[in-house]
Amino acid sequence: MNSLEERVEKIEKRNKKVEDDKAWEGSWTRKIVLIIFTYLAVGFYLKVINVQNPWINAIVPSLGFLLSTLTLPFIKNWWKKNIYKK
Repeated sequence: MNSLEERVEKIEKRNKKVEDDKAWEGSWTRKIVLIIFTYLAVGFYLKVINVQNPWINAIVPSLGFLLSTLTLPFIKNWWKKNIYKK
């Protein structure tokens, strides 16, 4: 019986980890951190290659990332309903 209890405990731990990972993937904290990192990476790159106004131009890809995070759940749900149909 001990083996069964250990297996159930492992499954419950795994499920908790999966739930935590899913929560993190959709969190605003993650999105904001990625937007900031995208902005900084693009801004520094544009500065290094001497693009005029690199910090203003770095806003565009950062906003593009934000828009993609907002539309993907909608597209995912549409895909599941109309394409995947399992």
